[in-house]
Amino acid sequence: MDVVAIAKGDKLILRGLKFHGYHGVKPEERTLGQKFLVDVDAWLDLRQAGKSDCLSDTISYTDIYRIVEEIIEGPAQNLLESVAQRIASATFTKHPQISAIRVKVGKPHVTVPGSVDYLGIEILRYRSVDASN
Repeated sequence: MDVVAIAKGDKLILRGLKFHGYHGVKPEERTLGQKFLVDVDAWLDLRQAGKSDCLSDTISYTDIYRIVEEIIEGPAQNLLESVAQRIASATFTKHPQISAIRVKVGKPHVTVPGSVDYLGIEILRYRSVDASN
């Protein structure tokens, strides 16, 4: 089922965030690191911000950017699934007005026998279902 069909309403969109990190299971990933690409969609009600034109009625993109940056550039994880889950959990913790979040994490420089833009994962989490994050 398409994400849009499941998570409805307004959302903040962050696309193409790029950071250097040391996530992965291969020794060279842990020592040399690599670039990671991250996309985030955060669903919340943006009506008040639309009416008031005040930053205090929404969430600054910079806040979410910093969460992603801290996790990607922080302690190494074996799996992208763990990286994405940490981003989702931290975002829910810091911003209780977010009802759902989609996090996509990609590795553009992978060793595969062909040409790819990136390989990665995408998770979708809901506050009501994932109360423990």
